[in-house]
Amino acid sequence: MQRKTINEISEIYELELEKIIKNIKRQKAKKTLLQFPEGLKPHAQEIADYIESQTKTNCFIWLDTCYGACDIPIEAEKLVDLVIQFGHTPWKFKNN
Repeated sequence: MQRKTINEISEIYELELEKIIKNIKRQKAKKTLLQFPEGLKPHAQEIADYIESQTKTNCFIWLDTCYGACDIPIEAEKLVDLVIQFGHTPWKFKNN
């Protein structure tokens, strides 16, 4: 599969990259875990590279299976500042 540019990927998928970048900057996340559905995984590196180029975060790509928004990488979540799930309905979390 030929690699696509971030512009080509953004034409196919609604990634909300500007919203993601603002969120990373607002939270001052140094380590960000990116979780993708299977269909986006072939483009994960290009998306991660773009996010890193626009922020001061290091992106880590979750390559395990992803069965929907409820499939949160719980153990990995403890090692990063922020988890971003692509292709899912937004979650509203309460801090306890």
